[in-house]
Amino acid sequence: MTEIVDLCGGLPQRTFRAGEVLLEEGARAGVLYVLASGTVEVCKGDLQIATVGMPGAFFGEVSVLLDSPHMATVRALTDATLFVAADPLAFLQSRPVIALSLARLLAKRLQSVTSYLVDLKRQFEDHESHLSMVDEVLETLVHHQGKPSTPGSDRHPDPKVE
Repeated sequence: MTEIVDLCGGLPQRTFRAGEVLLEEGARAGVLYVLASGTVEVCKGDLQIATVGMPGAFFGEVSVLLDSPHMATVRALTDATLFVAADPLAFLQSRPVIALSLARLLAKRLQSVTSYLVDLKRQFEDHESHLSMVDEVLETLVHHQGKPSTPGSDRHPDPKVE
């Protein structure tokens, strides 16, 4: 990931103080952040789903690539300095190494989610519950080829509802 940091050298930097929000769930910042230093947390609603302190980590990439609101809130846990790509699509197009790194990261996430869902399917395939919908989710993940997607579910069509 240090290669990513090196390739961001020409970008402006912004420092966030501990507790300050970088990206707010449901909002659209229209920027891509790359962590230079510090630690941030990623929260979905009131639930912390990750802490990140690895320089070169991306934030806001899904919102930028899908032109959608942020799926989670990102907040500085310590003072954190991030590179800011104000025109993220142009930034990614001009730096193919970073774009490829981001594509690999997203592919790894998809692989992890798919593996997890396959495991859930195996564990709960005989149960009559909402977990039986794992087949539909897997089908969508594995065969999705660019059709528009909408966040949320049948139970909670609004993705911000917890």
